[in-house]
Amino acid sequence: MRLLFLGDVMGRTGRSAVAERLPRLRADWDLDFVVVNGENATGGMGLSADHARGLLAAGADVLTLGDHAFDQKDMAQFLETEPRVIRPINYSKLAPGRGWRIFDAPGGRKVLVAQVLGRVFMKQPFDDPFSAIEPVLKAHPLGRAVQAAVIDVHAEATSEKMGMGHWCDGQASLVVGTHTHVPTGDAQILKGGTAYLTDAGMCGDYDSVIGMEKMEPMRRFVTGMARGRFEPAAGEATLSGVFVETDDRTGHALRVAMVRQGGRLQDARP
Repeated sequence: MRLLFLGDVMGRTGRSAVAERLPRLRADWDLDFVVVNGENATGGMGLSADHARGLLAAGADVLTLGDHAFDQKDMAQFLETEPRVIRPINYSKLAPGRGWRIFDAPGGRKVLVAQVLGRVFMKQPFDDPFSAIEPVLKAHPLGRAVQAAVIDVHAEATSEKMGMGHWCDGQASLVVGTHTHVPTGDAQILKGGTAYLTDAGMCGDYDSVIGMEKMEPMRRFVTGMARGRFEPAAGEATLSGVFVETDDRTGHALRVAMVRQGGRLQDARP
């Protein structure tokens, strides 16, 4: 199976990049399944129902969220009616929506998509992500219950993301980090057959401070005082993520490649 994961979509420029580039990538790379993190697609803070519909219409099969899952007020209700949007599995059990689902892929194949939220350096206390994901993976073994499994680790600390990668090794096709908006260069296939990347980066303008216009973040760093709101940078976006090709018999990764399309970062093809 040929899978594409795209990192955090950042504001209008990120949404435009996905709308313009994803349909062509699906055709050119003969993609079977696409997961997109939409966590920051609406003004840099959360995802609205309208913008979720736009990303799905552009070619995403599933959208994942993160710590800003409910920043947009209509998302709580939208999650109850749209199964293609996933919030973190280790949110409160009373939270709307679900943290994992099984989805159909071409040829009758099944794909598990789940998201966990890290706890290290995060502002809110969340349930343990390791114990939250373990029973889901054990109940849906690769090559039997599902032909592929994609785990989005929305976390601040690289160590926690790496720990999750090794925790899931052999039980997932791809474990990929999101949240920090900075793409890492460590795409690899772990010993158990799981493709891993510490952070997919963002789909946004890299002439910025993690996707935000530069002046306000720099002012706060220098003075410790806020003068205005953070606003998403509006320059040309780079589409950032990871491509994985898997073996349907085992669900393990055969090939992994970082994806950088357009904008300020070097383009790459899997």
